[in-house]
Amino acid sequence: MGRKGKTMRGIRKWAGIVLLAVLGVVFPWAKGQAGLAAEWESTGPEGWKTYSPRPELAPRFWTEKAAGNWILGIAGQGHPAPDGRWIRRAPVQPGKFYRFQAEWQAEKVDHPVRSVVVRIGWENPQTMRSAAPEYIPIFGEKTSDGWDRAVGIVQTPENTTQARLELHLRWAPDGVVRWRNIRFVESEPPNPRRVRLAVVHHRPRGGKTPQDNLQQFLPLLEQAARQKADVVCLGEVIPYCGTGKQPAETAEPIPGPSTQFLADQAKKHRFYLVTSIFEQDGKLIYNTAVLLGRDGSLIGKYRKVCLPYEEIDGGVTPGREYPVFQTDFGRVGMMICWDVHFPEVARRLAAQGAQIILLPIWGGNETLARSRAIENQVFLLASGYDFRSAIYDQRGQPIAQAEKDSQVIVAEVDLSEKVYWPWLGNWQSRIWAEAPPFLPAP
Repeated sequence: MGRKGKTMRGIRKWAGIVLLAVLGVVFPWAKGQAGLAAEWESTGPEGWKTYSPRPELAPRFWTEKAAGNWILGIAGQGHPAPDGRWIRRAPVQPGKFYRFQAEWQAEKVDHPVRSVVVRIGWENPQTMRSAAPEYIPIFGEKTSDGWDRAVGIVQTPENTTQARLELHLRWAPDGVVRWRNIRFVESEPPNPRRVRLAVVHHRPRGGKTPQDNLQQFLPLLEQAARQKADVVCLGEVIPYCGTGKQPAETAEPIPGPSTQFLADQAKKHRFYLVTSIFEQDGKLIYNTAVLLGRDGSLIGKYRKVCLPYEEIDGGVTPGREYPVFQTDFGRVGMMICWDVHFPEVARRLAAQGAQIILLPIWGGNETLARSRAIENQVFLLASGYDFRSAIYDQRGQPIAQAEKDSQVIVAEVDLSEKVYWPWLGNWQSRIWAEAPPFLPAP
């Protein structure tokens, strides 16, 4: 082989070495358990650097100053799938709590919860990932000049010495986002938000009228009150169940006699109360769940959207809306029976911030009820007849479950608790940032 052949072989050898080096930097999984690829050279104020998973996806980055404060900007500039972020690392101590805040303003972003992302990556002393990243909710309060504020309190995982703070714009071709007033400071743990959840497991029997049925629940509501319940869930269409009548024969307006009877009980015992009745609204009949307040007021109602053929054949009309209601302990939504077999209903309620879903149910699949709790990371209260009444936590586990008829089950939960899954991390924080865009979003 001549000198030219040796030269070409040397060039190929060094090119291979350079390529492997590049792969080790840009694609860190080529080296094993490494962290993010090295940031690009662009550097912003206070140690912020720019990063994109591949140079071909990089959006435009810039900084500016307004009212003496730095603003970090990212723009898609028509790229079909831009993906870039500002990154800064901060030292942390395992087990400590930290508050991460960033104000943001976006333009031409169709799905902000997917495209405008605030995230914390966790790294060990070797700057390798020590735990799954944690997303910070981007929607909270508004500033006086109309910017959104993303804020969250997180706890540092074990074997973690560094937090990688990330501000993203992704998958928004013409999107623009600006970030300001970015703070990462040690914090006190979040305050617990304890609430006592109650479910009444009782199937009305022997009643000839709605009033007969309602009277059967009085001693059970007394039991729930003695156990200091904050919210009580009763079964489906309790004025109708077991009377032998048609839905139209027990239907009534809301407010009406049945809701007033239950409202008096809610006021007497100072708890929230949920059940469903057949509602008469003009010529239409709905299977409607009502939420009654501690003062007996009608806070809101939900009309069952997913109807089985039995109700359709009985002349019942489906609802169209998925309302969520604010209580003094958190946001709640309601579903009714057949709704639990369709994931869209619970997902829409969770999308609007429901932390608790109350489910009056005649009969159905317990596994699907558990699934609704897991996939939306909510507490689910199910009061059934041909369904074992239960209170499910965010893991889909029945933390309280009926063992006999005419029973009250109660569980105290903390709505501030975060559930961490092996490998997945805090699934609740990931749902909206990673869900398909056609699903409803906050």
